[in-house]
Amino acid sequence: MRVFAIADLHLSFTAPKPMTVFGPNWAGHPEMIFEQWRETVGQDDVVLLPGDLSWAMRLPEALEDLSHVAVLPGTKVLLRGNHDYWWPAIGKLRAALSTGMLAVQNDALRIGDLIVSGTRGWVTPGPDSFTDEDRRIYERELERLRLSLEAARRLGAGTPGARHILMLHYPPTGPQFAPTGFTDLIAQYRPERVVYGHLHGVSVARSLQYWGDIPTDLVAADGLGFRPKFILDV
Repeated sequence: MRVFAIADLHLSFTAPKPMTVFGPNWAGHPEMIFEQWRETVGQDDVVLLPGDLSWAMRLPEALEDLSHVAVLPGTKVLLRGNHDYWWPAIGKLRAALSTGMLAVQNDALRIGDLIVSGTRGWVTPGPDSFTDEDRRIYERELERLRLSLEAARRLGAGTPGARHILMLHYPPTGPQFAPTGFTDLIAQYRPERVVYGHLHGVSVARSLQYWGDIPTDLVAADGLGFRPKFILDV
């Protein structure tokens, strides 16, 4: 089983929202993602989707967008991004998802020897504007990450043979790759690998690639040329 990742699909089939406002490279981006996904991913593989999946505002419209992903090869693991306003209570979401689509929220899941944990994350304290509301959400996301990492540990993360990947939507570091509460938890629980999205127009080569000795991958779709990135073999 191979593991791939790609974030920021930004699908909008029910209420089209052209992404070309972010650059001409976004023209026809869903078709590029789906075509390259079929070329790259096998039915027995896993694809991690760390956030900003659909522009929909309500679950029924988001499910229409996600139906195009559901028919693609592999098991899909979803995480909420900052634009996934449609994301309901996790029990309701899991009941609505198609077979082969899973979601992580305040917990973790295990697929064979693969363990996946994660949370959305948020902007982090730094020299830029950081409001009291930002601090409230930041601290809540830290607690959600801790809950998820504890759940991963209960599922066997850190034991021989287990492969633990942490998904975030926001990058875990602050400005100029400064440490944060998220990186403190990464250092404490030591997932084998971290994947994150959210950043557009950022060269993968110039993004955060390690936190300490832990590989850390930017998997925003445009940075990957809209092709799912291979992360590891399980």
